[in-house]
Amino acid sequence: MSAQPMALWLEIIVSLLLILGSLFVLIGAFGLYRLPDFFMRLHGPTKATTLGVGSMVVASLVFFCAVGDGLSLHELLISLFLFISAPVSAYMLAKAAVQQRLPLAPKTRGKPWEQ
Repeated sequence: MSAQPMALWLEIIVSLLLILGSLFVLIGAFGLYRLPDFFMRLHGPTKATTLGVGSMVVASLVFFCAVGDGLSLHELLISLFLFISAPVSAYMLAKAAVQQRLPLAPKTRGKPWEQ
């Protein structure tokens, strides 16, 4: 069984989604490295990286729908689990950090445990 060649516009869409996803993951990793305290660092992997991985999964979905045997539920399930588990894990990490009263950077406004 040989693979069918993909149309140019599909290749462009897949390439753009992969580049966009890679940029989001890079921005998320950079934010995780550069932001000063835990509460700010939590945004890097939960927001930007989730969008990046989601974009890559959509690129995979488009590619395998065009070249493969049709729609695969694997990519949809990966996206579903990713978008459900990332906010839940971020909430649990933030709740644990509030209970531990982790130190804040001087630029951080407010104290989450004083509300």
